[in-house]
Amino acid sequence: MKKLLFLITIFTLTTTFAQTEAEDKDAILTVMKMQEKAWSNNDLEGFMQGYWKSDSLKFYGSNGLTKGWQQTLDNYKKGYPTKEHSGTLSFKINDISKISDDSYWVMGEYFLKRNVGDANGVFMIIFKKINGEWKIIADTSC
Repeated sequence: MKKLLFLITIFTLTTTFAQTEAEDKDAILTVMKMQEKAWSNNDLEGFMQGYWKSDSLKFYGSNGLTKGWQQTLDNYKKGYPTKEHSGTLSFKINDISKISDDSYWVMGEYFLKRNVGDANGVFMIIFKKINGEWKIIADTSC
């Protein structure tokens, strides 16, 4: 009887953990889908809603390290001033892995279809659950 109770407990904990992780990943993918849509509408402020609105946000790209939400938005506005520059964004997610109870890394590829020339690359972003919402706290894109 003790073995059966032990096995039921382990099964319940494992199932609960798997469901929670699947829900986390779905929520992260929902944020990224929202970002694809906002970017593709040249709504850079909407795109930035997926990021942690903090001076501690870090973005690392071809121009080096950018610190802070506002500076990251300003850089996007400078680099993608019109719909022709922002184009249509799509992501290909290659991996989502749990780092801790409230954070995951996401590795993937981005594709910008644009009239001024396509731009494609890779990224690794870190999501953290902050105040009940999944936010990007660090982004390395190139």
